[in-house]
Amino acid sequence: MSESHDLSLSVVAPDLESLKIDVLVLGVHSSAEGPILASHPLTNRTAEGLEAIFETLGISGGVDELVRLPGFDEVGAGVIALIGLGSQKTDQDEQLAALRYAAGSAIRQLAGVQSVALALGAENAEQVAALAEGAAFGAFSDPQLRAKTADSVKAPVAEIAIVTDLAAADSEDALTRALILGEAVDHTRRLVNTPPSHLYPEVFAERALERIESLNDVVAKVWDYDQLVTEGFGGIAGVGQGSARKPRLVEVKYTPADATKTVAIVGKGITFDTGGISLKPATSMTTMKSDMAGAATVLNVVAAAAELRLPVAVSGYLCLAENMPGGNSIRPEDVLTMRSGHTVEVMNTDAEGRLVMADGLALASEAEPDVLLDIATLTGAQLLALGVRTAAVMGTEDVREQILAASKSAGEDYWPMPLPEHLRKSLKSPVADLQNIGSRYGGMLVAGLFLEEFVGNRDGAKIPWAHLDFAGPSFNEEGPYGYTPKEGTGHSVTTLIKFIEAYA
Repeated sequence: MSESHDLSLSVVAPDLESLKIDVLVLGVHSSAEGPILASHPLTNRTAEGLEAIFETLGISGGVDELVRLPGFDEVGAGVIALIGLGSQKTDQDEQLAALRYAAGSAIRQLAGVQSVALALGAENAEQVAALAEGAAFGAFSDPQLRAKTADSVKAPVAEIAIVTDLAAADSEDALTRALILGEAVDHTRRLVNTPPSHLYPEVFAERALERIESLNDVVAKVWDYDQLVTEGFGGIAGVGQGSARKPRLVEVKYTPADATKTVAIVGKGITFDTGGISLKPATSMTTMKSDMAGAATVLNVVAAAAELRLPVAVSGYLCLAENMPGGNSIRPEDVLTMRSGHTVEVMNTDAEGRLVMADGLALASEAEPDVLLDIATLTGAQLLALGVRTAAVMGTEDVREQILAASKSAGEDYWPMPLPEHLRKSLKSPVADLQNIGSRYGGMLVAGLFLEEFVGNRDGAKIPWAHLDFAGPSFNEEGPYGYTPKEGTGHSVTTLIKFIEAYA
């Protein structure tokens, strides 16, 4: 058994009568011929009897469909829950993604229950890992700041067993890893959900130090506003100067002794985005507490890499500012001098994310990492192009392809986007090296081209780099689905960990 906080994960043999749990979860596939019970530990007679009532119960096997039934003698559980797996998949990554999704969906929907066993056909370590990850992601509840109604929020499932013939010793690593990933996703979601009255740059920096204080081989450095100005971080200092809550830059470095590769990741951390002088409409501000999701993701990826003891040095850069209008705010047509030495004419103060990220990329480049990533809720154009569940990746072709492979393995949707050279000229300024906005068409791509200007060199060539824009998937304004709750999602934590693992 592996435990983390209030969640325990274990594996149990398919001896259903000996189970002492509240709910047993079984899977159902959808098909053209009707719903089909997935791989299971039931007797043939019991399984046939169960399938015979699917039509009467209206069961389809579609994803997120959960139907509860009374338990029966063969099963040591008071309740049977049937979770939809969707259609049967032939691709291995898609099979694992379906298991991860279904496990998370079931655990999320069973909140309020103490103990659950997942009998979803885990035949090997990879399938156990997928179920464990989904379960860990689904076991999430955030009462946030409720005072009088906190009791109305159901507690997540606390004890989860995965039914498998696999020996406990052969699954322990998978369970431990799932709990570490689950904790990283949990921390990310809670940071994203924290209102701006309670989370601003100074507090975020403090939370970052708390997150890593007990981790081996991890150190941090914090720049305050005066240091940012003195050391030439014109983008971060400029964006944050209009707020009474001054900006911060946090570097979090995990450096194991056996590391042979270095990965740097820059995260956008706008703790609230009003748009600044280029003020957003009121309705466009209502989700802007989530504009720091990139920095939250980076912090927890570094922490998870350390907890997993990955043999890769990982440096995270959290670019933290609050974008507010005020007497000292930057204005359209102001010119900022960036950490890289570039001058940037500000044409729209609501294109602030790329300004803070530019400084982070410049600083990260100074260490000449083997690969450089950045992740940000950067553009509304990302949502227009790809919707709310698919993130974009662009940059050096091989790094982009590695991110896509990692995202497929993680079950998190990414789509490759180009960086068309003809759009670069739209960033030209008559008074500075660049301006912070360009063509109104292809805004996501223009933002990527802007960031590329701040990627430094290593060995006489550009550092391999990818830009991840996850404005849509980072925050869920709709209802929960799969293992994804409403509000902060924790999207991309697993993708980045898988990328780092593959890079080792």
